[in-house]
Amino acid sequence: MEPRRPLEAVVPFDPAYDAVLAKWPPGTTTATVPTPYGMTHVIGHGPADAPPVLLLPGGGATATCWYGTAAALGGTHRVHAVDLVGEAGRSVPDPRRPLRTAEDLVGWLDALLDALGIPETRTVGLVGHSYGAWIALQYALAAPRRTGRLVLLDPTNCFTGFAPRFLLRALPVLLRPTPARGTALLDWETRGAALDPDWRRLHGLAAAFPGVRPVNGPRPGRQRLGTLEPPALVLLAGRSRAHDPHAVERRARAAVPGVETAVLPDATHFTLPVAAPPGTHARIARHLVG
Repeated sequence: MEPRRPLEAVVPFDPAYDAVLAKWPPGTTTATVPTPYGMTHVIGHGPADAPPVLLLPGGGATATCWYGTAAALGGTHRVHAVDLVGEAGRSVPDPRRPLRTAEDLVGWLDALLDALGIPETRTVGLVGHSYGAWIALQYALAAPRRTGRLVLLDPTNCFTGFAPRFLLRALPVLLRPTPARGTALLDWETRGAALDPDWRRLHGLAAAFPGVRPVNGPRPGRQRLGTLEPPALVLLAGRSRAHDPHAVERRARAAVPGVETAVLPDATHFTLPVAAPPGTHARIARHLVG
């Protein structure tokens, strides 16, 4: 039997989730598919027979954050935006088989792609933001034959660590998460940028969403990064407070053969992808098409 979510995860989180989901382009679909690690909620858009691309959000951002990206990709790709198992959203983890390691995450994504009907002989593009970028990188390194092209948006724990100041600001959210604390961190990092108010509200509510401890692991070493096969695009937020974007760019260029990088001067860590600078989604689309 599918485990039930606590009531506090349903009200008022679900209405807030629906408000952002409504911003997706016409023709958007939703589905909840089984995997060995729980039920995974996926938002789909684009022609069913188009090249597939998997969108992985940052922690607490939910799959809904990709509505602008989906609009840009929907003419050329079949988009599958995923609520991370154990994170805020509509995926429901199986308590009998929790995700504990990076290898588990690879197994989860393999099972998810199978459940979506994407055969192993067909590659899938991966686009990840923040923690979702770390998951995408882990998968691309472990399953290069199943990964088409890779896009990492302000990736965390992939090439460098977090800025100490960011960790200090995030500590109250980690110790006693509340919507107010989640929103305060968001507003501080984005320097009060004008964000979609519905998504801002949802992101705050996600801070107090009852989840499980996310999988964390060491950053891939330079030797392992040097084996990355799928063509990679790394887009960094020039005003990110999560880390030093220029240090991340230098490390990525030094470690990953043929990587394409760019610093988006007006972006912050949390303004991606919902308030990405003009042209960002089109650049992602061009990279995925090759």
